[in-house]
Amino acid sequence: MVNQLVLFADWTTWAKPLGIVAVGAIGGVVALFVVLTLLRLALPKLSAICWGTAKEALSQPLFYVLLAFGAFAIMILTIIPYYTLGDDVKMVKEAGLSIIMILSIVLAVWTASVSVSEEIEGRTALTVLSKPIRRWHFILGKFAGIVVPVAIMFIVLGAIFLGTVSFKVAYDARESSQPEPTWQQCAFEVEKIVPGLGLAFMEAVVMASVSVAISTRLAMLPNLVICGSIYALGHLVPTLVKSAVGQLEYVPFVANLLATILPMLEHFTVYGAISTGGMISWEYVGWAGLYCVLYCTLAMLLALLLFEERDLA
Repeated sequence: MVNQLVLFADWTTWAKPLGIVAVGAIGGVVALFVVLTLLRLALPKLSAICWGTAKEALSQPLFYVLLAFGAFAIMILTIIPYYTLGDDVKMVKEAGLSIIMILSIVLAVWTASVSVSEEIEGRTALTVLSKPIRRWHFILGKFAGIVVPVAIMFIVLGAIFLGTVSFKVAYDARESSQPEPTWQQCAFEVEKIVPGLGLAFMEAVVMASVSVAISTRLAMLPNLVICGSIYALGHLVPTLVKSAVGQLEYVPFVANLLATILPMLEHFTVYGAISTGGMISWEYVGWAGLYCVLYCTLAMLLALLLFEERDLA
């Protein structure tokens, strides 16, 4: 307890990188506002649906429950003993990223079910489409509106997470009786995990696009089950493809078919880089972003195809 009080008293080391984190969070909010403003100017009908969906999601108690739980869980990570012989910071990074990503995916799937599936079943979508709004406005607007609260959750929890990483570096050094780190060392650990946050956000966006496509036909419970299965298989597909080599002919065929259809979520995984202490290159983040855009485009095309064939009357 005394060590913690001393550490909080000597806060200048781990608190200096928080200024950079704050600037990054403000930059994220500004970027989100700019994108939404450009969307409103370019596609006002789609933007209206986007705003309505985002406001609906942000007004629901689930958003604030997930946000509060995520903030609490992330802060608790800093004081949990991991007994990893010097790798506690890596454990905090892995656990923090997992918490933010999973909570964001839960929010995305739930919002997609409420905003798409329930509106279709409740004939609200029919009322909306009776206005001069096309079906692609409805689907793409819903998708964009789901991404907005997910992005807000990433900005808020991401800022808290980066702050705890900086704090954990100093806390760990004090707990293990090592020399006190400089603020540059704390900032370096924060910098290394920023690309991981970007990749985790892309994974949540991909799962949101899949959930929207499923919601055009299925209700909330099947959507949750299918998205959970896709999330698990999306991380296992590379392993399945490798293990299928040399097996019976249909085994590699099924493995490759799954790899083609399902999202390769392993592309967004950063745990290997964290465990080795390496830094993810921004070039890799760029290629992962391209894959995210392509897969979301395919998921939206599938959603439009399923929604066009759906009888809303």
